[in-house]
Amino acid sequence: MGHHPPWSSAVSSCSAFCILVLCVGSASYASSGGNETDGLALLQFKAKVFSDPFMILSSWNDTVHYCQWHGVTCGRRHQRVTELRLTSQKLMGSISPFVGNLSFLRSLYLENNSFTHQIPPEIGRLCRLQLLHLQNNLLGGRIPYNLSGCSNLEVIHLDDNQLFGEIPVEIGSLAKLKTFSAGSNEFTGNVPSLEKLHRFRWLAATSNHLGSGKADDLNFLCTLANATSLEVVGINDNNFGGVLPECIGNFSSTLTQFFCDNNKISGRIPAGITNLINLETLRLWNNNLMGNIPTDIGKLQRLQVVFLSENNLSGNIPSSFGNLTLLSKLVLSNNDLQGNIPSSLGNCQFLVLLDLANNRLSNAIPPQVIGMQSLSIGLNFSSNRLTGPLPMEVGHLNNVGVLDISRNRLAGAIPSSLGSCVSLEFLDMKENLFQGTIPSSFASLRGLQELDLSRNNLSGNIPTFFVDFKWLRLLNLSYNNFDGPVPIDGAFNDSSTAIVVGNSRLCGGIPEMHLPKCNLGKPTKRKWILKNLTMVIVFGVLGVLIVLSILFVYWSTKKEKGLTSSSSSGNLILNMSYQSLLKATNGFSSANLIGAGSFGSVYKGILDEGRMTIAVKVLNLLRHGASKSFLAECEALRNIRHRNLVKILTVCSGVDYQGNEFKALVYEFMAQGSLEDWLHPTTEELDSHQEERCLGLLQRLNIAIDVASAVEYLHWLCEAPIVHCDLKPSNVLLDDDMVGHVSDFGLARFSATAIHNVVSSTNQSSSTGIRGTVGYTAPGFLRQKYLAQNMVQQNEVSTYGDVYSYGILLLEMFTRKRPTDDMFQGTLNLHSFVKTALPQRVLEIADPILFQESNGDQNTMNNWDVRINKIQECLSSIFGIGVACSAEQMGERMSMKDVVAELHSIRKKLLQTRTHGGSQPTYIP
Repeated sequence: MGHHPPWSSAVSSCSAFCILVLCVGSASYASSGGNETDGLALLQFKAKVFSDPFMILSSWNDTVHYCQWHGVTCGRRHQRVTELRLTSQKLMGSISPFVGNLSFLRSLYLENNSFTHQIPPEIGRLCRLQLLHLQNNLLGGRIPYNLSGCSNLEVIHLDDNQLFGEIPVEIGSLAKLKTFSAGSNEFTGNVPSLEKLHRFRWLAATSNHLGSGKADDLNFLCTLANATSLEVVGINDNNFGGVLPECIGNFSSTLTQFFCDNNKISGRIPAGITNLINLETLRLWNNNLMGNIPTDIGKLQRLQVVFLSENNLSGNIPSSFGNLTLLSKLVLSNNDLQGNIPSSLGNCQFLVLLDLANNRLSNAIPPQVIGMQSLSIGLNFSSNRLTGPLPMEVGHLNNVGVLDISRNRLAGAIPSSLGSCVSLEFLDMKENLFQGTIPSSFASLRGLQELDLSRNNLSGNIPTFFVDFKWLRLLNLSYNNFDGPVPIDGAFNDSSTAIVVGNSRLCGGIPEMHLPKCNLGKPTKRKWILKNLTMVIVFGVLGVLIVLSILFVYWSTKKEKGLTSSSSSGNLILNMSYQSLLKATNGFSSANLIGAGSFGSVYKGILDEGRMTIAVKVLNLLRHGASKSFLAECEALRNIRHRNLVKILTVCSGVDYQGNEFKALVYEFMAQGSLEDWLHPTTEELDSHQEERCLGLLQRLNIAIDVASAVEYLHWLCEAPIVHCDLKPSNVLLDDDMVGHVSDFGLARFSATAIHNVVSSTNQSSSTGIRGTVGYTAPGFLRQKYLAQNMVQQNEVSTYGDVYSYGILLLEMFTRKRPTDDMFQGTLNLHSFVKTALPQRVLEIADPILFQESNGDQNTMNNWDVRINKIQECLSSIFGIGVACSAEQMGERMSMKDVVAELHSIRKKLLQTRTHGGSQPTYIP
């Protein structure tokens, strides 16, 4: 590879001749200043491009100087081309060899296009070139050996092309090289020696055919020990063999990313790897490693991602993992690990993924681990030898999407607390020793897509609430002891979705299940007594509820002095008087004031000597409509309960010390304030928090799902659908875990009378008389009034008003622009502003903070442009939902059911962390 090809002189002669010919017809460059060679070289570059869909090369003509052409940057002093940047323009063609004539070129950016043929060897003449970005094209052939002529090269990006052959050994002579990235090509052979590259920072040679699988394949790693600035080593998805050399312990302490997964590496994990004190990501999965995990791995306290799955590792899981308090993903599945699951893992409070499947772990599951609220992607303990009951602490996993504890020896009843895991989409508990019935709390798991309880000792009837699980695509209840009738609706209408074989006492179901008909004969005496007793109890409770409801309305109408209370959850703080609220809020001190609205003010209060924090909303009864607001909120929150609705603890209706009427509502306290505070913090808030509050892309998406889930519940899952009427960021409150809760039901109405009440009452939060807040209220209110007066589509009008408000809220969350912003004048509003940017310009209108978050995430080896494309796809989908929800015509707006489903799908694509292999989920970053 060190010899010059015989045709190189011919190419050089041809180039000189072409330049001479072009000089004759291009005298205009002499009059415009600068150097003719650069202009002619650029025109030759343009001539090789046969597809330019965005017409960005149309400016490349002699009407203006070439330094003003699109993508061209020149030096100020000598007017020579120093940078050519044509990134992501969908250009098709080949790279002209005349690019080698741009002798002052320092940066060449041609990534994310469709350039074909080979990399022109003439690039090797660019001795000033520092940055070479050719990734994500269709380039073929070999890397030119004379690339070493670019002695100032610092960055080489050749990923995602069709290059083949060996990586030239001359690369090792580029003394200033900091980054070499050549993943996803067809390279073969070994990586050249890099011992001269003292400034080297980044080696990425993933997804090729490098290495021979032999013992000495990895020796080149030792040459990197001289690189004092080394940050990333990525040689995964190749064919490297042998053992990891002990010299890894000599790597610079600057190393943060080490990727050697999916090779043929054997031997032990070198003990010296614990010297890499700044390591953040360690990926060695799918190799042939054996022996123990280093016991002092806890020394690497910056570790965030550890993937050691699919090896032959043995011994215990080191308890020192508990020292890695920044750990977010730990995957040790498919090894031969044994012993206990260390309870110290419970110290890893940022862990979102824990996968210990397919090992030989035994004994009980530690409550400290099963109850980690941070887990959101998944927890997988399947195919081990775990025993004992499933701890009640499993109910703390209210953010987890996947829970797999199948193929163990777990016993006892299924804890009812599992029903609190409302984010679950995949729950696998098969092949254990669980007994008893399916808890009624499972009715809350409405997002389940797959539920497998097969091959246990469960009994009782099959709950009918599974019929309403609309996302369920697998319900495996086979080989248990269930009895009674099998439903025929919902998932049970498909025998491949609902599997009930192996339960000898079941009956009914669809014909494909081949079950006997249910015996509808005369009931036994015991059943007759039980049935009649149940009816007595039910009617008795209904009677009590009716009496209590009449008394409540009576007391409210007469404004009787004293205390009355109501709760959305049934857990009331009884006997809450004006005096106790006065004490809790320090006399309704302004220091405790945390918010003010149209009908009152909200104060922070402390009860029981600091043991409980509450939020007290005191109604301003002098304001017209405040009493109606109080009754509306009491009625709306009286019988509803959802994890994403603010919980009302009690209400207080009485008189104050001056004899004036006093009404207040007491809520649970939301420690993180409102979404408004996070999207648009005031100067005082910024000062108090010392730094700007920032919500990342995933955090905003989670909150958007929280709010959508709450609205879906109000519209579709309540006994009588409820319309909120005032959705906006200040009415979305955040708890300690940044979970969103919809609040302020002072304008809420039951849908059967919503239109009439909206038309006939005066809205106190808007000067226009329309219920709701300016900017968030749907247009065309007179049309709604007409429909209301004629009793047409009452329910659709009211609920779709909430959908409009949610759409505006969603657009505001991801653009961080209020609908009342000064920029929105005339026909331009937030809806049209986003709609006109779809889909190409979403990055221009999105909140820039979203990209700062992604730019700092180095947990994957994906380059920045690929990550931007993923973010753009995600934002396009989110903005599309927001635009659809905020359509002017209510019939064009989405249903909140569809909104929730779409947002869940977007979140799953964004995470991109789980793929299914065989019968067992396998997690990859």
